[in-house]
Order: sequence, then C-alpha cells, then structure tokens
Amino acid sequence: MNETQRDTNASSDPASREHHLVHRTGWLRAAVLGANDGIISVSSLLVGVASASTATHSNVLLAGAAALVGGALSMAAGEYVSVSSQSDTETADLAREKRELARAPEQETAELAAIYVARGVTPDVARQVAEQMMAHDALGAHARDELGLSDELAARPIQAALSSAASFTVGAIIPVVIAATVPRSVVGITVSLAALVLLALLGALGARAGGARIVPAVLRVTFWGAIAMGVTGGLGHLFGAVV
Repeated sequence: MNETQRDTNASSDPASREHHLVHRTGWLRAAVLGANDGIISVSSLLVGVASASTATHSNVLLAGAAALVGGALSMAAGEYVSVSSQSDTETADLAREKRELARAPEQETAELAAIYVARGVTPDVARQVAEQMMAHDALGAHARDELGLSDELAARPIQAALSSAASFTVGAIIPVVIAATVPRSVVGITVSLAALVLLALLGALGARAGGARIVPAVLRVTFWGAIAMGVTGGLGHLFGAVV
C-alpha cells in the first residue's frame, strides 16, 4: 500500500477523524446553567433566610425545599419555551428555504455559489460545488451554508428542559441536605462554603467537557456565587426577618 492509499484510508476511517466538542453545546449549556442556578439560587436563599435572626431551622428548610421544587420547574419551563421558540424559527426558515428551492432552483444555486466564493473558492469551482451540493441535498446544503443550521446545533426543547430541571435539582439538593444536617447556628457559613466548592467543581467539569480553560471558568462561577450569597446574606441579616 502506497502513502497516498494510506492517507486516503486514514481520512475515511471514522476512528481517525478529529473529535470535536461542538455537538455538546446544546445539552452542556442547559446542564451547566441548571446546576449553576440550582447551587447559587438555593444556597443564596438558604443563607439569606438563615441570616435572619427570627428564622427557625424549619423556616430555613422549608424555604430551601420550596426553592428547589419551584426552581426546577421554572428552569424546565423556561428552557422549553425559549428553545421551542428557537426551534420554531429554525423550522420556519427551513420551510421558507424549501419553497424557494422549488420556486427558483437556479437562483438558489447561484446564491449557494456566491457563499462559497465569499469563503475563498474560485467562481468556477464554487459553481461546480454548488451544483453538486444541490443535486445531492439542496435543502441540507442551504441549511448549513446559508442559514448556519446543523444537526449538532439543532434546537431540542424537551432535551433542554429535562437537562435543566435535572441539573438544577442535582445542584440545589446538596445545599438543602447540608442545611438539614447541620445546626441552625452554622447553616449560613456551612452552606456558603459548600456552595463555593460545588461551584468550583461545576466550573471545572463544564470547562473540561467543553474543552475550555478550567481556571477562568472556576473563577468566574465562584466569584458570582460569592456575590449572590453575600448580598442575600446581608439582606437577611439587615432586615432580620424571613423573606
């Protein structure tokens, strides 16, 4: 086997292809956002309520449990609605493109060729590529190259909703459990420290899964978490009442 044949076989071998992480962006965004929101919002509420001098241990736990359930449902509903809107827009664009392909295929071919020319392909080659792409999968070609849509980045409302609700619950349940197992007098400090550790781990895991730098992700998420808990804790202490 000569070198050219080896290169050809290697490029066609699925195991030798480059491994990209872009296909993870849909569920990764929802999962990281959900867990981050679960940790910060529930921990902040627990710290705020625990800082109030009139709050009992039962008040703190009730607030945490309510925040966990309400937050998970809110995250699921919010993600479903927002991603459904994105999906509706994508569907409408594809339907419009499909009608245009049926009405004016020559114009759509020229439009596709112009896109390739703008990317650096010579006009003759761009025209040949556009014609071949139109013959193979016209709608798919325009979806990718004109609309910027792909299967990897397609909107999936149900997946986003479930990922957000599940990740919010996972992030929120730990501060609630900690608040239930420690004395009332140390709930605020214990939950705060545990939340910062959890946020740091979440930032590191999210960065690792997405192929990003770990340190900036950890600093970013812990900084804003500390701000949120500090503000709510200060408000609880200032007003001295359950809010």
